[in-house]
Amino acid sequence: MSHWTRRQFIYSSAAALGSLATGRSLLWADSGKGLPKPDKSGIKHVVVAMMENRSFDHFLGWLPGADGRQAGLVYTDSLGNAFETHPLAPDFQGCGHPDPDHSYAGGRTEYDNGLCDGWLRAGTNDVYAIGYYTQNDLPFLGQAAPDWTVCDRYFAPIMASTYPNRIYQHAAVTDRIDNTLSLSTLPTIWDRLAAAQLQGRYYFSDIPFIALLCGKYASITRTYNQFLQDCASGDLPEVAFVDPPFFGEESGGSSDDHPHGDIRAGEWWLYQTYRAVTTGPDWKHTVLVINFDEWGGFFDHVPPSEAPDVDPALALRGFRVPCVIVSPFSAPGAIDHGVYDHTSVLKMIEWRWGLPPLSARDAAASNLAEALDFNLVRHSAPDYAVPSFSSAACPSA
Repeated sequence: MSHWTRRQFIYSSAAALGSLATGRSLLWADSGKGLPKPDKSGIKHVVVAMMENRSFDHFLGWLPGADGRQAGLVYTDSLGNAFETHPLAPDFQGCGHPDPDHSYAGGRTEYDNGLCDGWLRAGTNDVYAIGYYTQNDLPFLGQAAPDWTVCDRYFAPIMASTYPNRIYQHAAVTDRIDNTLSLSTLPTIWDRLAAAQLQGRYYFSDIPFIALLCGKYASITRTYNQFLQDCASGDLPEVAFVDPPFFGEESGGSSDDHPHGDIRAGEWWLYQTYRAVTTGPDWKHTVLVINFDEWGGFFDHVPPSEAPDVDPALALRGFRVPCVIVSPFSAPGAIDHGVYDHTSVLKMIEWRWGLPPLSARDAAASNLAEALDFNLVRHSAPDYAVPSFSSAACPSA
């Protein structure tokens, strides 16, 4: 996400959020190639934890077996000066560097008609945009990514900033190309779940993004602490979206991985979320999807393709983002090369509970369930040694 001023109305609506919805539905979607019948899949819960603003190469380019590149790439700035990709640690915040451009226009400069070489020519980008983190720099993902299933062709759904991409995760379409505060009236997955009498809940840490969706989902909104309690008590809904702490991004105080928050704080939040899901009574029937809203202006070598959309101007996907699938049906160390984006998560939800698609995008999307192995059942999940961490403001903030 971007500036606090663009979040103020969302933050102010947090006090109005309250109770929940219940129920069941009939099956509607086809099972899809290679998939079991949805009601025989073993999936009873889907949890989506969406972080912020990191590309695949930048964060997971080190992962064995994945199509990742880190060291040795060279990019030129607008003056023709060449710079090589470089490790960022021990800088875990990027203080003193501009937040890399991840706008609709800036992304197209970085894309450069498929050359993917404009990282130092977009906006005010500097060499921070072509830096990367290695396995040892990531206390949680550095351990978890090799243990679970990773998608190395998972793209942001639109070459644009946070709000359009997060709206895609809820609605399979967007009504904007930048971070405007106008209320969205688009139908969402929450409407589909409610119509089918299924439980859906949105959990937030400090700022409820869902308030941007016309403010009509207060009854299904809960705090992150309630999410931890629901995991522990075995009270997860069929579908749960969980958002990290957004507040203080530009100053460096957030835990969502958005610059200039410390990525070690984001890793700690992800670890807490992972442990809550994998140690709760619902674990054996749960799919936890860890994804990122968009690439954040950080380099990635794989050009995104276009997807079917209601508006051709929205068809170009954004660059690849990390996606790790944690589930009893996730093969350890598996790399899935299928093309996915946020609407693939919706496609999995729709497939599992027989819900009609929201748009042409999720109707045509690959089902993220295709990355799972339903012949596999992992009864337990490994614990990891991840130090607790709180992000601190940048010195000049």
